[in-house]
Amino acid sequence: MTGKKMAFGAVGIFMCLVITAALWVGILAGKFLYVPPEDEPGREVLVLLEPGITLQRAAWILKNNGVVTDASYFILLAELKSAETSIRAGEYMMNTSWRPDQVLEALTRGKPAAHKLLITEGLPHWAVGRIISENGLCDYDKFAGIIKDAALLKEYAIPFDSAEGFLFPDTYQVIKDFSGDPTPLVKRLLGTFWAKTSKVWNSFPPDPEEVKKIVILASLVEKETSKPEERRRVAGVFANRLRLGMLLQCDPTVIYGLGPSFSGRLTRSQLADKNNLYNTYAHPGLPPGPICSPGLASIEAAADPEVHDYLYFVAKGNGGHQFSRTLREHNTAVFQYRRIISGK
Repeated sequence: MTGKKMAFGAVGIFMCLVITAALWVGILAGKFLYVPPEDEPGREVLVLLEPGITLQRAAWILKNNGVVTDASYFILLAELKSAETSIRAGEYMMNTSWRPDQVLEALTRGKPAAHKLLITEGLPHWAVGRIISENGLCDYDKFAGIIKDAALLKEYAIPFDSAEGFLFPDTYQVIKDFSGDPTPLVKRLLGTFWAKTSKVWNSFPPDPEEVKKIVILASLVEKETSKPEERRRVAGVFANRLRLGMLLQCDPTVIYGLGPSFSGRLTRSQLADKNNLYNTYAHPGLPPGPICSPGLASIEAAADPEVHDYLYFVAKGNGGHQFSRTLREHNTAVFQYRRIISGK
């Protein structure tokens, strides 16, 4: 009898331990399910899940980022909900005050986080490419290649051998494409150009020659002034010079032709260089293509230049310009500007 009592006692103790363990696991599981890692408002955490990632790897990434408190429990939760194969790759903005079921919902049904991409007015294509590349959205070389793709240029009715001038400046919300293909993003920039400028053109689709003239002229206006009230006046100066057969003598065109390596001030030899096809001191008429992507205001100014008889302008040192009708007036304005910058 003593042996049976001892055996029963051992079994009882064992059962108590099992029950206690089960209760403890239940308490831990309940705590995992209903108590988030941090109280509200919590912290926002950007979590990256690459294509092909396993549930186990994803769970440990979430744990290491403080989004869940236990990787094993999260794996079990996903398996119980049959969601282990439904987790989508992407970048997700999560919060440490979310419960595990909210985290799982975001990974299986939510949208990946969008990057804010700011393209400012007046940037040449290589600057736009650097911004996109630095934001991790695509490889720079791939971007430089796609903006010269003949099929893409034809699709978006771009009458040049490059998308320069049509990479519309705006603020975009972009979801990272893990393939590294810049085509969808470039298409979005080009589509935005046509959507934003639709009211500018006399007809739609517009005449290619009209597009060439306006976008090139708008790019010059964009680089010459940042003052809204001056854009149509600057466009008018260039229009007058073109009408009279005068050289445009626009410094930004020369700089563009020198390429992304240029830094510093223009030299006399650079202004006289006829090998630079964008040198409007050496070549008459408009340059062969846009020198940046202008904003809508500059495009509107180029399409409707101010009517006046100014032929020259020079910076006044305050962001604005002094406009002149004659070379004599202009030389006086240049002299005054040089006195300002020299401090005399």
